Amino acid sequence: MACRLHFSLQCPSETRSTCRSRNPSSPILLNLIPSSSNPRKVAYSSARRRRFVTLKAHMTTEEKPVSGDRMLVFVPPHPLIKHWVSVLRNEQTPCPIFRNAMAELGRLLIYEASRDWLPTVSGEIQSPLGVASVEFIDPREPVSVVPILRAGLALMEHASSVLPATKTYHLGMARDEETLLPTVYLNKLPEKFPEGSRVFLVDPMLATGGTIVAAVNLLKEHGVANKQIKVISAVAAPPALQKLSENFPGLHVYTGIIDPIVNEKGFIIPGLGDAGDRSFGS
Repeated sequence: MACRLHFSLQCPSETRSTCRSRNPSSPILLNLIPSSSNPRKVAYSSARRRRFVTLKAHMTTEEKPVSGDRMLVFVPPHPLIKHWVSVLRNEQTPCPIFRNAMAELGRLLIYEASRDWLPTVSGEIQSPLGVASVEFIDPREPVSVVPILRAGLALMEHASSVLPATKTYHLGMARDEETLLPTVYLNKLPEKFPEGSRVFLVDPMLATGGTIVAAVNLLKEHGVANKQIKVISAVAAPPALQKLSENFPGLHVYTGIIDPIVNEKGFIIPGLGDAGDRSFGS
């Protein structure tokens, strides 16, 4: 799980050091809360306490236990994740390298998200030197991967190298550049997912939140509960996380980094540009 969260926020010099977790062994569980004074207030939690940081870097502290019904956001601190995010950010990164970086980032995020979540089966096998107790991923309960086209294809490209048994269902959604509202142009979801199905929903950019909220609602309509969905993204921003938190308690989000701003055109700043265009060169 993630153990340290480092925001790209403008913190006052006297508080900048407190913008990261002091306990590297504890998972960081990020939750967004409504605020009448600032709708983009970000809260992140360690196992001991919860700190609130606004985009203006104002911070207060509360002692409050983490609830299992809250939406949680994980930003794994692995150096390879930071490396691939940095490659994606670089405007000079050519299309083939960008797509490979997206795939490698997705592989790492899915690895982190699948920890303690995959169904397993135990038994014994004969090794060359004796009998060994073993544990395998249960192929009778395949995990579903749902990429949101088209950029989601690049982020989930290496999913099968991490997950031994998967089913892939494609979901095509386009965002209107004027209204920023999503429309569905392709839906290959099954009529109903089997009870208890685990689903990775893959969308590289969580910006305004319209597309990802619509996608989660579709999964719910097809029988998947909030706690059985894990969202995988390259970059996330507060507006999208706010909407997910308000609508889907129990949802988990795994992202490479959280950026603080979404501009008037719906792009994350500094972000990494249009993930679909940069992945496929068009």
